[in-house]
Amino acid sequence: MNPHLYKIPANLQNSFNIRLDKLPAFPGIWHYHPELELQFVIKGEGIRLIGDNISNFSPGEIILLGENLPHSWQSRTEYFQKNSGLRIEAMVLHFLPTCLGRDFLALPETYLIPKLLEKAKKGIIFYGKTNKKIAQLMHAALNATNLDRIIIFLSIIKILCESKEYKNIAFAYAFYKSNESDTLRINKVCSYTIANYKKHITIEEVATISNLSDTSFCRYFKLMTKKTYYKFLTEIRISHACKYLIEDKLPTNVICFQCGFNNISNFYRHFKNIIGTTPFHYKRKYSGNKNIIN
Repeated sequence: MNPHLYKIPANLQNSFNIRLDKLPAFPGIWHYHPELELQFVIKGEGIRLIGDNISNFSPGEIILLGENLPHSWQSRTEYFQKNSGLRIEAMVLHFLPTCLGRDFLALPETYLIPKLLEKAKKGIIFYGKTNKKIAQLMHAALNATNLDRIIIFLSIIKILCESKEYKNIAFAYAFYKSNESDTLRINKVCSYTIANYKKHITIEEVATISNLSDTSFCRYFKLMTKKTYYKFLTEIRISHACKYLIEDKLPTNVICFQCGFNNISNFYRHFKNIIGTTPFHYKRKYSGNKNIIN
């Protein structure tokens, strides 16, 4: 997918930027930037796209994104409804690899940092005690000044470097740098798909949105994303199915049609291909209830 280069506002008085966002919804713009990004979702739910990965996000997630790794957080459609009362809240920390000086990474004591930067190129999600410690330090960094600010930042980096409580999210891969028209085109397709995944979506519809012929759109989308549009659509639907299964409020056959699949066998086949297990076993794994009814 062809992402948009986002220029993070420079703050010449600080070596790194940290902010607290409180908004009605995540804007969902597919973008990248040379700065690494540490994101802590305090409040909000939806779908995140990181590299070639599509997954649900929920409150409490802490993710480190490497330099120039394309990403987007898309709030659920309910967040965009008038008078929904829903809001998102997130802390975002941006820093360049050389933010503490080019010689800093060459010090013998900092040998773990380049390894962290390399792992971050695939995106990293942190959990367990690491998650809790980083959340506390990010809160502290918001109001810290002078040397205290640097000490907190180094404490965050130290914990991330030494942690074994993490999982990689995506594969590192090269992407095309986009122009403005490509950015608008891809974001239109993503937004339309996420808003309408429950419906029957045709190639003709999304091609029209993209101002391309059906054939040109299929070729363009495959070139940009390394996958077909229907695979992308199926991954969006399965990510929503996972959310419904974890909530365990609807039977599986209802979830199937709620997520845009036209029959149960088709749903099971796609779910097993993408998730690696059946909806029943996935629900049982996350609900903790061994006696659930499928």
